Amino acid sequence: MRPTELAARLTTGLLSFPVTHFDDRLAFDEARYREHLAWQSGFGVAGLFAAGGTGEGFSLTSAELRAVVRAAVSEVGARVPVVAPATGGTAQAVAQARAAAEEGAAGLLLMPPYLTEATQDGLAAHVDAVCAATDLGVIVYSRANAIFEDGTVARIAERNPTLIGLKDGVGDIERMTRTYARVGDRLIYIGGLPTAETFALPLLQLGVSTYSSALYNFLPEFALRFFAAVRAQDRTAVYAMLNAFVIPYLDIRDRSKGYAVSIIKAGLTEVGRDGGRVRPPLTDLTADERELLSGLIRKVR
Repeated sequence: MRPTELAARLTTGLLSFPVTHFDDRLAFDEARYREHLAWQSGFGVAGLFAAGGTGEGFSLTSAELRAVVRAAVSEVGARVPVVAPATGGTAQAVAQARAAAEEGAAGLLLMPPYLTEATQDGLAAHVDAVCAATDLGVIVYSRANAIFEDGTVARIAERNPTLIGLKDGVGDIERMTRTYARVGDRLIYIGGLPTAETFALPLLQLGVSTYSSALYNFLPEFALRFFAAVRAQDRTAVYAMLNAFVIPYLDIRDRSKGYAVSIIKAGLTEVGRDGGRVRPPLTDLTADERELLSGLIRKVR
């Protein structure tokens, strides 16, 4: 899939960021992962991002990342474009990008580099290196220690034809306004804050036409209804769903650091699909928290 084709496809609907399943020894459980992807791909999402933040890509080795991408492409790649991660420092991200291309991924999500601070010029060089490594379309994730200013986004978009998108994990309205005003429709813009539904309606006005839905993992029908209401700018429906589920769900998520991932796996288990455990350093929800989550899920299913 050419980068321009991928960009056009991703803006047509909601984006799935599936969890990565582990067995009792916390090794990659390919069979359960494939089963989950087959289910996830059956609801009409526009793209599937393997081993992203919700997929605990940060806890996987490069060999495991490759195995996850290979499984995803094999299982659903013919139906849904699979976007693979490129993580860590520049050399590692370049190697992972090449591996993803070899495994047949449709594109790349470039994650923030690991455990370092960098200048805007350094971040731009990081993007340049990954874009040069393959012909795949690249989406850069602006978050944590890799927050891209509007001028930097404009420069990397101008010199990297395969750069197709910016995923925003910050939620800075002024920065996003400046970026869209400067770069416009040269890129696609994806909402990437934890529980992106919370920010979806206001960010739509800033050119952020789609978002990564972690909730889609265990409540696909609800997530798609929410997305449709956002696209229709149906404020009444959006706020009704925020009050009925999303906001009380956030109250559970915010009880502990890392729960943005843990609560998704717990949600899968509560709907009978066995999300399993998270890998350290993340921790799983307590029994009381799982019970609270179960009650919320019953209200919207």
